[in-house]
Order: sequence, then structure tokens, then C-alpha cells
Amino acid sequence: MKRKYVNSPMMYALGMLAMMIPSQAFSTFYNYYYVDTLGLGIGLATVARTVFLIWDAVNQPLVGYWSDRTNTKYGRRRPWLFGAIPLFMLSFIMVFSPPKDMSEMGLFTWFLVSLVFYEAVATVIWVNYGALFPELFRGDRVRAKASSIQQGYQIVGILIGTAATPFLYKALGFGSMAIIYSLLFAGFMLLFLRNVKEDEEAIKAPQLGFKEAFRLTLKNKTFWLVNIANSFAQTVNGLIASTIPFYAKYVLRIPEEQNTILLASVFVSVIPLVGVWFWLIRKMDPVKGWRMAFVAYALSVIPLWFGTNLISGIIAGILVGFGLAGFLVTPPIVNSMIIDRDSEETNSRREGVYTAVSGFITRSSGLLSALAFFIVGVVFHYESGDNPGTDPESTFRYLISVIPFILLVVSIVVSLFVRLERKPANES
Repeated sequence: MKRKYVNSPMMYALGMLAMMIPSQAFSTFYNYYYVDTLGLGIGLATVARTVFLIWDAVNQPLVGYWSDRTNTKYGRRRPWLFGAIPLFMLSFIMVFSPPKDMSEMGLFTWFLVSLVFYEAVATVIWVNYGALFPELFRGDRVRAKASSIQQGYQIVGILIGTAATPFLYKALGFGSMAIIYSLLFAGFMLLFLRNVKEDEEAIKAPQLGFKEAFRLTLKNKTFWLVNIANSFAQTVNGLIASTIPFYAKYVLRIPEEQNTILLASVFVSVIPLVGVWFWLIRKMDPVKGWRMAFVAYALSVIPLWFGTNLISGIIAGILVGFGLAGFLVTPPIVNSMIIDRDSEETNSRREGVYTAVSGFITRSSGLLSALAFFIVGVVFHYESGDNPGTDPESTFRYLISVIPFILLVVSIVVSLFVRLERKPANES
């Protein structure tokens, strides 16, 4: 019975569930918590997020390179993941547990240090988890199935991390919420790790030197185009998630306790729609399916502009779900194709390097999101919850609809230049 679950898509997806619960709570509420609840100025918040992304640029490639070169009897990725569990729990709790009665500069310092610590540990987890996907699952069809199940679990994690969070922080406070989510993370992550067995041949595969590994990765034009397109779409994911609490307050004008309903409506629809996307792309060229997902996502953000109350917000959120589902399912398949081609050409297994550099490119979307938030805030004079300006409604209509549409149009244009031929693969 145990062998049935080893390296199964279901067990692998538990790792995604483990990470998404705290990660989604973090991405959705940390900016809202520090800016609107604690009153940190939007300028200082943007500075902290920028430093956080510079640090991300340094640690992501290094973690990927070190992970690829790890060679133990327990595997390449598993030792890193086991070691990161307690540190991630600590960093997540730290983000949402600043000392009381701090000055604004003290709060900024805590925010910055917490972000840097959190990012370092999160990088170890995301890089090593993502690097397992192309190793464990071979062939477009198998990967489409694994990615669909993984993204279904991701949406469950998103639902818990968004819809349940307002209930928890209102009842127990942000610090207690962070402790509860950290315990859930540890439980699901340990269950996932118990059911992962790495490929012994991949562990023993020859590795390129540091300069050569990154030189070949960075000169791969297709890799750059795919991940730049993904980065703009990932910006939309983060922007919508982080803007929803503001959108609910200033545009829909609903009570804070109804945030849970709105957040749930955005993501609940994604769970069945992931299955729809699996059905659409399982016999389709993966690149065409990936490109089609950008188009669907761009169209789906338009109705958010017209939201005026809870009902219209729910309807718009459900429509967003279709585009979001497509973008969640398709990128892992396309990136795995790129890694397969590289392995054939170099005779080395470098999932860690590719995952790390890919992760940095797409996660640099956080800088775009922060800049968009800052620029639109300046235009409409929004500073914080204490000083929302004269037109906070327009601020968050643009941030949740117009800016995402523009970013997704960029993704579509970039994707048109991607040429990645499908080759026969083992579909076992």
C-alpha cells in the first residue's frame, strides 16, 4: 500500500498544500497588515519589499546550484526540505508578530528583517520542491495530470490561507493565526516528504561547474521568454491577491467580515476549472495551451472593474477563476519541457538551477506589484489606512483590473515568440 503512494501526484501535491497555506496568508495580508492595520507608510513598505527582492536575486540561484550538487543517501532535495521546516515556521510567525508600540522606523526595521529571513527560508523550500517535479514526472500527459492535481491542492491552500485568515486574525490575532498555519505547514510537509523517493540516477548524474551551469541557463532564449511571460502573469496573481482586502473595503464597501466570502468566491471556482484546463490541454500542444491561458486570464480580469457590491464582486471573482486556473496548470509543463531539452543537450540534471532562476524571474513580479501599488497610490494620493486620500475607490479599481489587464497583454505578446517543439516522451 505504501509503494502506491510513493512519488504519486497526490502525495507530491501535499507539499504544495503545505506551502500555500502560510504563503497565501503572507502574500494576501502582510502588506495590508503593515500598511493599513499598523500604519506603516507605503513608501517605507515599498523600500522593504525592494530590498527583499534584491536579496531574492542573490539567494535563489545559489540555493538551486547547491541543491543540484547535493549528493546524500537521502537525496538531493529532501535534506534541504527537512532542514527548512522549523526555520520557515519561525520566520512566518515573526512576520506577523511585531512587538507592540514600535515607532514607524522600528516597525520598518522589523518588517525588513522579517521579510529577508522569510524569503531566505522560503527560497530553500520552493526551489527544492519545484526541482522535484520534472524529475518525478516524465511526459506531457503525466505532467499535465500531476500539475492539475498539484494546482487543485494549491487552490485548497489558497482558500485556507485567504478565506480562513480573516476569521482567525479577528478572533485570535495575527500572531496566533501565524502559529496555527505554521503547524499545518509542518504536518503536511512531513507527510509529503515521507512519500517522496528521488531518482538515484539523477542524484549521481554529472554536474557542471558554477559558471558553466549558469552560462548555459542564462543563454537559453526560450527559457527567458517563457519565464518573462510568466513573470508578468505572476504579478497579476500577487496584485489581485494583495489588493482584494482593499478592493472589498474601498470599492465594494462591504464589512470586513465579508472579506472571507469574497476571497472564497475568487478561488473556489478554480478547483473544478483546473479539471477543465487538464481536459483542454492533455492532447494539445503544451505551448499553445499555455498561451491560451494568458488570453483567458486577461479577459477574466475586466469584470472586476465593474464591481459595486458583494454580489457583483463574487461574480467577477468567479470569472477570474477560469483564467487563473489555466495559468496555474500550464507553466510547470512548459518549464519541464525546457529542462528536458537541456538534460539531453548537456547530459546533466540541473532542475535546481533552472527552478531557481525561473523562480527569481517570476518572483521578481513582486517588484512590479510593489511599483504598481506605489505608483497608483501616488497618482490617487493613497498613503495608508490612516490617510487613504480623496479617491481610494479609483486607486483599487485600477490596481485590481486595469493594471492586471495591461500586464497580461504583455505576457501574451512575449509568449508569441516562444518556439518549443514537442518531442516524444515516456508517458509512463
